[in-house]
Amino acid sequence: MTRQYAPVSPPVALTIAGSDSGGGAGIQADLKTMEAHDAFGTSVVTATTAQNTAGVHDVHVLPNDHIVAQYEAVDDDFAVGAIKTGMLATAPVIETVVDCLADYAGPVVVDPVMVAATGDRLLSEDAEDAYTKLIAQSTLVTPNVDEAEIITGMAIDDAADAEAAARQLVDDGADAALVKGGHLGGDEVVDTLVVGGDDPRTERFSHPRVDTEGTHGSGCTLSSAIAARLAGGESLTEAVAGGVAFMERAVRYGIDVGSGPGSVHHMVDLRERADRVAVSEALASIGERLADGPAEAGLTVVGVSRYAETAAAVIDDRFAPNGHEAPSTPDDPVAAAELAERLLEARESHPELRFAAGCGLTDGVDTALAAVDGPVAEATDTEALAAAEWEDRTGIVVFAPDVDTLIERLLAIGEAIETGE
Repeated sequence: MTRQYAPVSPPVALTIAGSDSGGGAGIQADLKTMEAHDAFGTSVVTATTAQNTAGVHDVHVLPNDHIVAQYEAVDDDFAVGAIKTGMLATAPVIETVVDCLADYAGPVVVDPVMVAATGDRLLSEDAEDAYTKLIAQSTLVTPNVDEAEIITGMAIDDAADAEAAARQLVDDGADAALVKGGHLGGDEVVDTLVVGGDDPRTERFSHPRVDTEGTHGSGCTLSSAIAARLAGGESLTEAVAGGVAFMERAVRYGIDVGSGPGSVHHMVDLRERADRVAVSEALASIGERLADGPAEAGLTVVGVSRYAETAAAVIDDRFAPNGHEAPSTPDDPVAAAELAERLLEARESHPELRFAAGCGLTDGVDTALAAVDGPVAEATDTEALAAAEWEDRTGIVVFAPDVDTLIERLLAIGEAIETGE
């Protein structure tokens, strides 16, 4: 039997950039990121690089007429919702791209790629001035601090300097400028957005700095995320805010491959969504596998994907071993929320942890805890872990990296309580 064709029509985004044979940056990063943001990615390759996580070993710039041919092929066939530019390598390539985009009316995100994260130069020095015309065509330009200093000639030492540089870029013709703060010091990364036009404003986006050097591809990935969101119809502020939040996760849960620092995780949002399904299935199996458990009044169990950042991303389940009534009434909203916060806090120092169980115990707590080989935290606030009728009992939280280990630890506690050994 022939099945009915059921196509989807995602927004189309275009990347004009160089190829990274190592897969972490360039068009490889762009296309993966666009797909992760529900956009169909198309590409114009400006140059190929012999590159890996350790550095750039060779660069081959493609002929300008071939770059134009690629652009025209895409432009003739697709309704491109947004364009981003990345590595353009030389002044002639930049000028070619400027000509290509002269009649394009959609949003253009310019990532002025000049130096790779490894320190290798990706733009000839005589091409720096050529960016002026391209920036003037941009909806948004997204330099890091080093690139913003080169383009504006300004020294940037803090967020105030970053704002001044962004304003200069807007004065130079960009509709808006986002100066990324990853190269500035401090425990917080502060990205500064200055918007010109009829609604001039400055906005800052901050998040805790991730302790890693694995940021290969971060600039490409952020600009592609913003372009994909713009192609999908988001406003500039929404696209920037969403792209920055995505980048925090992409850096924290980076890809540890190769001999260098590694790259950011371009597909982190897709992986997080897929992983939530697995977590839900794992939680559903716990009740079936725990015929006997340590809790007389029930268990609250929570689980997170390996990419979860907030309590809202935590999945919970509550059930009662031994036939007791589970504390899953609307009057008990605190237990799972508190347990979720405890699990996320524990993951800051033990990122391998994925599950936590909160349970109320009667006697033999010390003995039970001694029976478990793994992280166990004693709850000081019983109401935070259990319903009001548990107030005269002691609650504990058991952490585990997987369901099998969690069940093993809970059963060990239950056996220790039952036997008193």
